[in-house]
Amino acid sequence: MAKLFSTIMLLTLAFGISAKDPQTLNSKVNLQESTIAWTGYKVTGKHNGLVNLKSASLNFEGNILKGGSFEIDMTSISCLDMTGEYATKLVNHLKSDDFFGVANHPVVSFATTKVVHQGQDLYKIEGNLTIKGVTKPIRFNSKVKDMDGQKQLTAQIKLDRADFNVKYGSGSFFDNLGDKTIYDEFDINVTLVTAK
Repeated sequence: MAKLFSTIMLLTLAFGISAKDPQTLNSKVNLQESTIAWTGYKVTGKHNGLVNLKSASLNFEGNILKGGSFEIDMTSISCLDMTGEYATKLVNHLKSDDFFGVANHPVVSFATTKVVHQGQDLYKIEGNLTIKGVTKPIRFNSKVKDMDGQKQLTAQIKLDRADFNVKYGSGSFFDNLGDKTIYDEFDINVTLVTAK
């Protein structure tokens, strides 16, 4: 009986150890290898550029993404489709209070509230995005791939600037703008690469 009891205890202990939840690993993101690209649209065309990451991290249990966050340095806005004075004029306008009010709101931040693994490298992500002091929930699809000891998260996120009170040239706030209308929706393409 004593031997049977000992065997049961050993099996219970072994099962308990193996059934423990995997440890959550917080992985810092390599800011130099990661990118945030933006594209904005208007009636007469579009503009695109980059912004730098200020900080970022991704949380994993084993190989499964569980959460993450990032901060964008809005003082780093650049334009890629124009050069010289035209690019400078656009960037300065985007930094002004007409758009993102960078002097008072230099950082855009995002933090996950829910991550659903959909199999293989696909995820549905929900979280809170703060732009210009306004926080709104957003959701988007993403992929996470293994890259020689690193993880790479990619996502194309469509945002509505009207949700964050970015009003300039918006048909949601002004009438009769005609071909001066700047569409509310804009895209950011996110690539986050973890540090080795």
